[in-house]
Amino acid sequence: MPKAPAPISLVVTDVDGTLVTGDKQLTERAIRAVEALRERGIAFTVASSRPPVGLRPLVAPLGLTLPMGAFNGSTVVRPDLSLIDETLIPEAAARTAAARFSAEGIDLWVFADGAWLLTDPDGPYTDLERRTLQAEPRVVDDPAPHLARAAKLVGVSRDHALLAALEPRLAAEIGDGAAVHRSQAYYLDVTPPHVDKGHFVARVAGELGIPLDRVAVLGDMANDTAMFARAGLSIAMGNASDAVKRAATEVTGTNEAEGFAEAIERYVLG
Repeated sequence: MPKAPAPISLVVTDVDGTLVTGDKQLTERAIRAVEALRERGIAFTVASSRPPVGLRPLVAPLGLTLPMGAFNGSTVVRPDLSLIDETLIPEAAARTAAARFSAEGIDLWVFADGAWLLTDPDGPYTDLERRTLQAEPRVVDDPAPHLARAAKLVGVSRDHALLAALEPRLAAEIGDGAAVHRSQAYYLDVTPPHVDKGHFVARVAGELGIPLDRVAVLGDMANDTAMFARAGLSIAMGNASDAVKRAATEVTGTNEAEGFAEAIERYVLG
């Protein structure tokens, strides 16, 4: 007789493309799903490619109390955004990525020392990021002096095919110096090496004394599969690629069709 799956004691979710809609909104049903987890005694937190400031809008409506993983888990903050710890991109890798973005005509954002730095305040997707983070960028003449302190670099382009093609090439060029993943079709993220959302999941579960087979995770992009590999239950969004779906235990609806809430109600709460 097959062994029954372990009951879930912790849920960790990606944010963009998973928890929120395309216009970066939390739905009432998603909020209620998180409330239901709390009522059942199931811990909940988020792991995102966003900077810490971009997680602030989630804290109050979701009642977050656990550490949150920013920059794909390489920076860990409390719900008041005070820093627990952070890992930076090695300077050589950051400079390699910045040079490649420049050579390809791709806009560069640098997240360093708590600031979002860019050279063009009217560049592609800048207004979207303002709405997402509920924060303003700092315009600099040259991002190069900040690369030694970068927690994340983002190559931004309206040419989604260009970013998709560049992703494996840049990853090969940088090697073990940094992690390279698209967090959205229009964002190519460069984050610190050897620390990812999977490490964050294991860290939170360990601090809570929860076995990984009692952890559920949700995500939609390749950078979420590191969580899938750690958790007992992994749920891919309906808007995920086929490769991401194959890496997951289950598949739910899209983020535009209440896929997050559906997954919590169906696979976690039963």
